[in-house]
Amino acid sequence: QVQLVESGGGLVQAGGSLRLSCAASGRTFSNYAVGWFRQAPGKERECVTAMSVSGASTYYTDSVKGRFTISRDNAKNTVYLQMNSLKPEDTAVYYCAARGNPYLSSSYYYRVQAYDYWGQGTQVTVSS
Repeated sequence: QVQLVESGGGLVQAGGSLRLSCAASGRTFSNYAVGWFRQAPGKERECVTAMSVSGASTYYTDSVKGRFTISRDNAKNTVYLQMNSLKPEDTAVYYCAARGNPYLSSSYYYRVQAYDYWGQGTQVTVSS
């Protein structure tokens, strides 16, 4: 079992930056692929970015490419999401997720069902 706790959300003006953190506890986190998802009111949960254990497979949804960066520090059991040039449409609850497998594929990294563990979410609000 892996427990995930997100932090770092908040209110920011458009064009600003935030860094989200996801602290993991439980089993060896370094064996798990990870992802960040977000869900805006009335919308489905969508994958923002995901990363395999090695980092060799890293994916971003088109709307955040060049603005968001996922990283992980396995020694600290923490995953980060650096968000720059934020836009009002980035407003959502952001969730950290972990997959009980080191690998990711372009065919499923974006699927909610591909992940086994989820955090409680952190709110990100971008004002215009």
